[in-house]
Amino acid sequence: MPALEVFLVFLKLGTTSFGGPVAHLGYFRKEFVERRRWLDEPSYAGIVGLCQFLPGPASSQVGMALGLLRAGLPGAFAAFVGFTAPSAALMVAFAWFLGALGDVADAPWIHGLKLAAVAVVAQAVWSMARSLTPDLPRLALALGAAALALLLPSALGQIGALLIAALAGWLALHDADEAPAPALVLPVSRALSLASLALFFVLLLGLPFAAPLGHPLALAAAFYRAGALVFGGGHVVLPLLQQAVVAPGWIDNSTFLAGYGAAQAMPGPLFSFAAFLGAAMEPGWRGALLCLGAIYLPSFLLVVGALPAWNAAQRFSGMRAALKGVNAAVVGLLLAALYTPVGTSAILAVSDGVIAAAALALLLFARAPSWAVVILCAGAATAVAAF
Repeated sequence: MPALEVFLVFLKLGTTSFGGPVAHLGYFRKEFVERRRWLDEPSYAGIVGLCQFLPGPASSQVGMALGLLRAGLPGAFAAFVGFTAPSAALMVAFAWFLGALGDVADAPWIHGLKLAAVAVVAQAVWSMARSLTPDLPRLALALGAAALALLLPSALGQIGALLIAALAGWLALHDADEAPAPALVLPVSRALSLASLALFFVLLLGLPFAAPLGHPLALAAAFYRAGALVFGGGHVVLPLLQQAVVAPGWIDNSTFLAGYGAAQAMPGPLFSFAAFLGAAMEPGWRGALLCLGAIYLPSFLLVVGALPAWNAAQRFSGMRAALKGVNAAVVGLLLAALYTPVGTSAILAVSDGVIAAAALALLLFARAPSWAVVILCAGAATAVAAF
């Protein structure tokens, strides 16, 4: 069954993909472009580019899109469940036994996982650059996107870089002799796509009116709004969630911050922090599932609604030229993220640089699997801290 295949591979990734959303994109690329060959490099970069435009957690949205391509709506749901379940289960367990684990965010093995993420992202940048920036104009677009993202470290810089690159590609990267690439096969009808977009806006506008009817609806409204309006990933959603759950007194600030600290040590998406909050506010799985489902539902609806239009637009030569620019900009955005926050939060000493460089060499030249590199980096960082 294709959906079961999608679930199992994303369950593995959800268990081993440490390092945050940019690292997740590196893990996805290695698994689905290099190893399984579910799609080619430009198609993958195009999906990443689309998800950078959408609000919500970009890596989870890329996972949903990959599942949708592979097995339709059941595949998109399977990708979400598989990738999110490990970290969500750990966060619920932490909510139940708050304090028993101590502060794990500064443990040496956690630092080793960050070093592994540096290597994974560096490999992704190198490999994607070779394919997506083969000439000087596209290399210049990638470097320009990286510079803009570093100068404006916010969603504004990210989206601005993509828009500028798309315009530059549309103006300068036309190829009159280029045949259209085969469109991705999407098992989604136009009616379903439009219905998904309509439901996204109906819930965004309607749930706040239903919030006074009960605490569960108030939670659903708050978490849906956070998932629908945030650009930039898990760290950016923190103030929105803090305002939504701490200000009304649903949870105290110390518990909120303790859960957020634990989330840094988990594999998979940072948005699984919603499961911790749900379990802490509505003890048990009911609250966790409610908050987790509400914060991810906007992403699911947007991916189902936007991906078919994005795919159809690529039939036009101008859009294909613009997409070349977007793909180059994606390389630049990953390059900027490799520097900060991935690199600056992990490379704190010479020994860190040595471990990350060795891990990158294992990935590039020894073709070592990502999970093995993760284990080796965690062990090496623990050994360095001990001695």
